[in-house]
Amino acid sequence: MSTTVFRIGGDLEVRRLGFGAMRLSTDPGPGRENASAVLRRAVELGVTLIDTAYMYGWGANEELLAEALHPYPDWVLVTTKVGIGRSVPSGEWMTDGRPAALREQVEQALRRLRVERIELLQLHRLDPRTPLADQLGTLRELRTEGKIGRIGLSEVTVGELAAAREIVEIASVQNRYNLLDRTHEPVLAACEAAGIAFLPWATVAWGQSGATAEVAAVAAELGATPTQVALAWLLGRSPVVLPIPGTSRIAHLEENLAAEGLRLTEAQRTRLDRLAGGTA
Repeated sequence: MSTTVFRIGGDLEVRRLGFGAMRLSTDPGPGRENASAVLRRAVELGVTLIDTAYMYGWGANEELLAEALHPYPDWVLVTTKVGIGRSVPSGEWMTDGRPAALREQVEQALRRLRVERIELLQLHRLDPRTPLADQLGTLRELRTEGKIGRIGLSEVTVGELAAAREIVEIASVQNRYNLLDRTHEPVLAACEAAGIAFLPWATVAWGQSGATAEVAAVAAELGATPTQVALAWLLGRSPVVLPIPGTSRIAHLEENLAAEGLRLTEAQRTRLDRLAGGTA
């Protein structure tokens, strides 16, 4: 489980520790300039997987990535997500997996990211109002047309993943998962069995005082930070796990990426595995 790379879909090689762009400011001014600097530093440090979504600023995050990084190095994978829209009356987000909506969001993502093909396109949420076959069938058609390369899902159950795989090949799953929140342990197990990339979001989520004290103790033993311990635990959890921690600070970015070199002892991992009742 110590390998630092993974081949999404069996052929698209990425560094396992990626970057989530959701937290980056897209407002004009110093915040945007800092966000661009963080993105460029991530690429300088060898990050190959950068995650964004239409929902992050309703396209503004995608535009930020293109502004900062285009033309992209050949080895950088920018993955985005579609399938979320805004309610006209309230302005709140809602699932929208209608074929026409998915096509429009993909076309707009291609334009904003300044690419002709999105190598990994993920469905942000399944839309309960639209047949699954229609949602995934649309993405399959877009793949056939060459506009996307691989199809992924987000926030799905084991049953939903199985149903999706009956319709189209699934290359990735992006679910909430971390050291203290292992609700989707069965989904991770299904992904591992099938060789599907598992991109945990909310990679570091603190809040349980007893558990975080244990993490802090392990961090002290290793001369590391609790965040680095949490990321190292994820990287050691399964070879299909591709964490995408996000940050708006270069120092924090560098701290996160340093977790790749952290090695937990068997005893330390056992102690961490017991938190939240998880097993590894």
